[in-house]
Amino acid sequence: MFNNILFDLDGTLTDSFEGIANAALYALNKLGETSYTKADLNFFIGPPIFNSFDKIFKGDEQKVKRAVTLYREYFGEIGWRENRVYDGVKQMLQSLKDMGKTMAVATSKPEHFSRRITEYFDLDKYFIFVAGASMDTSRAQKAQVIEYAIKSTGINKADTVMIGDRNHDILGAKACGLKSMGVLYGYGDKEELTAAGADYIAATPEKIVEIFKSL
Repeated sequence: MFNNILFDLDGTLTDSFEGIANAALYALNKLGETSYTKADLNFFIGPPIFNSFDKIFKGDEQKVKRAVTLYREYFGEIGWRENRVYDGVKQMLQSLKDMGKTMAVATSKPEHFSRRITEYFDLDKYFIFVAGASMDTSRAQKAQVIEYAIKSTGINKADTVMIGDRNHDILGAKACGLKSMGVLYGYGDKEELTAAGADYIAATPEKIVEIFKSL
């Protein structure tokens, strides 16, 4: 039914919590926000980084911009490597490739970090394109990244499904007219993904393959 697949990165292909949380704490501490711990920062996984800091700084645009700059200072040096590929993901990608699926990444993480991560963890060989956010806010929201991925690859929307672990992946797919699949091994839960309108739910990377085999 679907020949093309767009994958989210954080929380879907890799568990990036350590690097993202450490980078966020670095930025917050530099700005005098010392009350946060790693356990408080799960909401940073997935959404555009500007949105996450805006939740803390409540519309203070200058603080948000400064926080993003500091975050990227840490992430660009250290945080991007504080990451791991989820168990079963490489096997899942190889199975889908063997099934003839065309795959690309569509992530809210800046594109140059995303390309560096997929190359470092030997994931780039599975994808025809890695679409990420711009460094400013011109391409930050998930729907913008998905549209960019579609345009860059030339794939057909009607033949494409978006896979991600958070509601913004599902909502972004809907906004672009794509079907979507939510995964439960990342940072969203079934309630969040179902409420957003996910067409399919996969508990594990192996289940993703099973779903595609059944379509």
